[in-house]
Amino acid sequence: MKRLLACACRNSQLPWGAILIALLAANGFFNRAHASVAAPIRAAADPVVQMAHISVQVVGRGSPVILIPGLSSPRATWDGVVPALAKNHRVYLVQVNGFGGDDPRGNLQPGILDGVVADLHTLIADKKLGAVPVVGHSMGGLVSLMLAQAHPGDVQKALIVDALPFIGTLFAPAATAEALKPQAEMMRAQMASLYGKPFPDQVGQMIARQNALKPASQAQVAGWSAKADMRVSGQALYEDMITDLRPVLPKITAPITVLVPWTDARGGEQQVLGLYRAQYAGAPNVTIRGVGDSGHFIMLDQPAAFEQALMAFLG
Repeated sequence: MKRLLACACRNSQLPWGAILIALLAANGFFNRAHASVAAPIRAAADPVVQMAHISVQVVGRGSPVILIPGLSSPRATWDGVVPALAKNHRVYLVQVNGFGGDDPRGNLQPGILDGVVADLHTLIADKKLGAVPVVGHSMGGLVSLMLAQAHPGDVQKALIVDALPFIGTLFAPAATAEALKPQAEMMRAQMASLYGKPFPDQVGQMIARQNALKPASQAQVAGWSAKADMRVSGQALYEDMITDLRPVLPKITAPITVLVPWTDARGGEQQVLGLYRAQYAGAPNVTIRGVGDSGHFIMLDQPAAFEQALMAFLG
């Protein structure tokens, strides 16, 4: 694991956003000593809806929108935009069980991503939301694409925040999901072995810097990550790594907007966007947009730019 992470960080051929997605495991690898308390959501919320694989907090009134955070990240990922969204939207804030220090429930078994998709479909049906805009960060972006493919009537449009349909090509251009399985299994086992233990500070600091640019952003991500159940994070990472949605992209009819972070130091805008355009080439209706001077957590590093992009997406 340490060798893989180090190689990914040293590889100058991988642009900034690509490195961050290759390091999806980052969101769970922090020393407990770095924990901080996330800011509370500043909006009146309904009681949390608890399901087998996710819990959902609902705030605001108006047209619905679903927000899904990434690996090891809680619903607090979206705190910065919730107050503005809640003025005109009924916001469904998803949290994968086990990612916010809560009970893992059904997520201690394989099938986490499929389970999250099934729970989202049930939620949309039970609440009679119809086709709804869905926003997903990192692993949450992959889940958003899975939902749009499996249940086309559920997703009106999708905003994907720094996620690829298959991360395997970041490890090797010709990689396949099957070929990546041994590596994914190793990473799953190593992550699960960290359950209940602090992760080495040196590695945690390195990964924190790869996920966010600003010190405040890094501290916030570290605080969230320290609360994640590594058994859930390991299984979710494994499933993310062996999921290749490129063959089904042509079947996703919902419009897709992809936000991609970039910096000059990590390859520049055109190199980064070129990689994402190639990965999403099969999607019939996709827009790729860059957000400069940002790490993987765009909503933390560039909150104003992210809110503007989100509001433009919602129209």
